[in-house]
Amino acid sequence: MPDQRDYSGMAALSICEALLLAMNDHKILPEQEILGVLRDAASTHENATGPQDDVETHRAVSDLIKRIIAGGNSVRRPQSNS
Repeated sequence: MPDQRDYSGMAALSICEALLLAMNDHKILPEQEILGVLRDAASTHENATGPQDDVETHRAVSDLIKRIIAGGNSVRRPQSNS
């Protein structure tokens, strides 16, 4: 069963994605800058150190960000049908 952290994380992700989409729509940040922000965030989590449980959590966050990038949703890129 999801706990409060799950809900908080989902809300934060939705808010951030909406902000990235709005910044792209209003030409505040181009697609490549948005992708750079996402890649930087993924890299930060991928390279995190600490207790094994924390490292595993960070790697899972990095993997999620990479899936968001691959899906194209954060910049409204058309998704391929392959």
